[in-house]
Amino acid sequence: MRQNVLRDLLQPFSLEAAKKQANQIAPAELVQLLMGIEPQKRILAFRLLEKNKAIAVFEYLRSEEQADLIRAMESPEVIQLVEALDPDDRVRLFEELPAKVTKRLIATLSPEARESVNVLLGYPERTAGRIMSLRYLAVRDSTTVAATLASVRESDLRDNELVMVFVVNRDRFYQGFVRTVRLIKADPDLPIAALLEGTGTAVLASDRDLYAVRLLKDNDLPAVPVVDSEGRLVGDITFDDVIDLVEEEATDAALAQAGVGNLLSRDKVWSERLVRGSSWYAIRLRILFLLVTLIGGMLVGGVIERFEEVLEAVVAAAIFIPLVMDMGGNVGTQSTTIFARGLAWNHINVNRFLPYLFREIRIGVVMGLILGLAAGIISYVWQGAPNGIPQLGIAVGIALFCVVTLGAMLGAILPWIMLKFGFDHAPGADPFITTIKDFTGLWIYFTLVGMLIGIE
Repeated sequence: MRQNVLRDLLQPFSLEAAKKQANQIAPAELVQLLMGIEPQKRILAFRLLEKNKAIAVFEYLRSEEQADLIRAMESPEVIQLVEALDPDDRVRLFEELPAKVTKRLIATLSPEARESVNVLLGYPERTAGRIMSLRYLAVRDSTTVAATLASVRESDLRDNELVMVFVVNRDRFYQGFVRTVRLIKADPDLPIAALLEGTGTAVLASDRDLYAVRLLKDNDLPAVPVVDSEGRLVGDITFDDVIDLVEEEATDAALAQAGVGNLLSRDKVWSERLVRGSSWYAIRLRILFLLVTLIGGMLVGGVIERFEEVLEAVVAAAIFIPLVMDMGGNVGTQSTTIFARGLAWNHINVNRFLPYLFREIRIGVVMGLILGLAAGIISYVWQGAPNGIPQLGIAVGIALFCVVTLGAMLGAILPWIMLKFGFDHAPGADPFITTIKDFTGLWIYFTLVGMLIGIE
């Protein structure tokens, strides 16, 4: 309900009202509302937010959503948002942006922010160092509990960044950690070293990021320290830092179990090359499949020529040619789109494809019966009995039933076949569907009309 109100308010005459309402909504809820409206209005709504509200909302967004927002906004606004992010979140955002945009943004950051980004970007992708946070609290092992608590109180870190205090020696070698709750209960004069935990619990900055995930999970920790090759503390990784990795790992495991992991990875590469790659690559690939449609169009023309006598005998038969051709194409496009989305969301198991195929065929048969019956009745009422042949409506109805059923079946089976043989189904499935259903549909249609009027 609030989403509809927000969308309605984003009109030129209601911007003040929209600004007032948007700034009264909590950031977490506002993110959901903004992501539910059109991209153009989303940018407009975001620009209506007060600075602190905008920063809070921006931090709630996923890195790919942040990247989309930044691409649509101007530099002065962008710098404020990027500067407000933690260094590790900033790096994740830069990984989603084109290299030129990232380079320009890094150049405009403050020296401190630029240095922190360069530190993290210095580590290879998918390592603990790349995703670690540089915001943590560390004290010397000779510090007392009272002094450590004073450091906690004076720190400008967020609450979730102060759950653990890391302990180092005078050379910054990692010694262990102490949970903040233990500090509150401990003797104020006690040295912090007496409360140490996790003396051997740390990840190297060069370790794989998934190792940090497992360490957090296995030890039930809110954060793990990250050390360099010599054992010096350089950062930490919290659960918030790895939540996306946890989701990704779970998704990959589920897809692998379903047998579509490699297929979807390959599909992602195809999509990126078509959308962001060389224009010449897109032209070559797409025109290759469109040549199939060109050849198919010639074959369909041959079908029409083959039944020229039928058209001369019943001129009204030509009226329904576009109907027979277009309806099957529309159904085929529906099926390929549903297949692509079902594959992306892991609703279709390509290794157990027959149940889905039979379901799509059943749907095609039912739709074909309904549409064929409706088209047959309408064509009879519209054209009557041309040349004394009332059965033209029957021919239209049967032909439409056949092309709708065929379109649904081909729309499901052709993308699956192309995936199995390692071809990109996005630009390739529809041309094949169009060619096959046009040729088959018109052949059935003209054959039926010919039989009804006695022309072989």
